[in-house]
Amino acid sequence: MTDDDKSRADAEAEIEREIRQGRKLNARDLMAHIAGPGSMKGGSPISPVKEAETELGVWLGANLPDPEGALRAVLLRSLKGSARLLDNLDRPLVALAEHCRALLGSEALLRDAVNEADVEWARAMEERPFFERDGAPPHPDDPYTVDGVRRALAQALEALDAGNGELDA
Repeated sequence: MTDDDKSRADAEAEIEREIRQGRKLNARDLMAHIAGPGSMKGGSPISPVKEAETELGVWLGANLPDPEGALRAVLLRSLKGSARLLDNLDRPLVALAEHCRALLGSEALLRDAVNEADVEWARAMEERPFFERDGAPPHPDDPYTVDGVRRALAQALEALDAGNGELDA
């Protein structure tokens, strides 16, 4: 066994120990593990923008109540390359919290996000989207209603504010 193989085995054993201890791994830890030992010396092989986007995707996948995944895709798409994210590359979850607050603070922005999620879901399911109409109850099969998305965003924001997203890190 070469020194390289031994150090890789040691690194993998360390990660396994951390997993068994219940430590939550973040996107950076996983990327470092995949890249191998020593690869993170002097900088990341992944651009800071891609790293931030990956962290958002991992966090949303674990914390956003969205079984269909369309809302997660809409949120990621709206944050990718945005000034909000680029201003917070070292703390992308701050950008996500700001974005959630903006959506929850504007009925028009929230409705736009719901419509985008409806379209995303319909495209993935090869169905017609169910758009809510003013004064009419939502379609019973609509997975993305204004109230449902409002609740999902509020839950995500609650998790972010509670420190589940390490906003102060």
